[in-house]
Amino acid sequence: MFKEKLQKICEEIDGWKAPVLSDDMPHGDMPGDKIAINETHIDKASRIFPKLIEEMVKLDSDKIVVSVFGGSGVGKSEIASLLTYYLQSCGIGAYVMSGDNYPRRIPLYNDAERLSVFRSEGLKGLLKQGAYTPDNQKVLDQLWANETDADPKKTESYPWLTFYQQYGRQALSEYLGTYKEQDYDQVNWIINAFKSGAEDIFMKRMGRTEDARWYDLIDFRKINVLIIEWTHGGNGNLKGIDIPILLNSTPEETREHRRLRARDGKTDSAFTTMVLEIEQRELDDRAKYAKIIISKAGEFLDPADF
Repeated sequence: MFKEKLQKICEEIDGWKAPVLSDDMPHGDMPGDKIAINETHIDKASRIFPKLIEEMVKLDSDKIVVSVFGGSGVGKSEIASLLTYYLQSCGIGAYVMSGDNYPRRIPLYNDAERLSVFRSEGLKGLLKQGAYTPDNQKVLDQLWANETDADPKKTESYPWLTFYQQYGRQALSEYLGTYKEQDYDQVNWIINAFKSGAEDIFMKRMGRTEDARWYDLIDFRKINVLIIEWTHGGNGNLKGIDIPILLNSTPEETREHRRLRARDGKTDSAFTTMVLEIEQRELDDRAKYAKIIISKAGEFLDPADF
């Protein structure tokens, strides 16, 4: 039944038009998750949807896993929600899963761990290079207080800081998006359970406080498409992703988006910028494995170009 329905949608896709949005729009399952859909999201999702259907038809399966991945602020939650809504409007059961439920630590503690990894390994780097001195530590104390120890420009005044940043950045690269930070095993377990035809699956929920952790039992009997929206949705540690969709953006576009949406007027720290650059490198490395890539401007890109 699913395959026949999918084939029929594919045959009629040339005349397909995005349905009007409803008040009960589906969205990711992250506690407190809010989506703010605008015309840009609708335009991108409407362009992606026909290509998604074409890719789905190629698969000999009635349980398909799609990942929507990309950098910060690129619209993963909104576009994943729209694709789910479009599938549902065509009579295909779909569910949006938020990968942000699956870090090993709540956001507050994970941010602290990222900073700890960078700073502790940066200090070790100074020791290894024979550049650690009490005077340099005093400078670092001030840089830490100002959150500027990751700023490359500071190496002009303090050349020894180059070692600190190099070692810290390398350690941060070995933490971000890896098994140390993300629970890929649990996500893979869910994907496997879904593909194996499990009727009900316990889905993790994680809020922003340590005691906000629980599981909801979700009915998957009428769900044929699981859509995972997540920065790390293209990571090689994930097993069973059928159609990876990359929402591509350049580091400059990401920074501009974050600057515009900063509610308190505070721009990203040098450390946050470093984190985004490392995550962008992972996204660029995995882009060649995506089935569909769309730029921030709404243009489709060839995975071979990556």
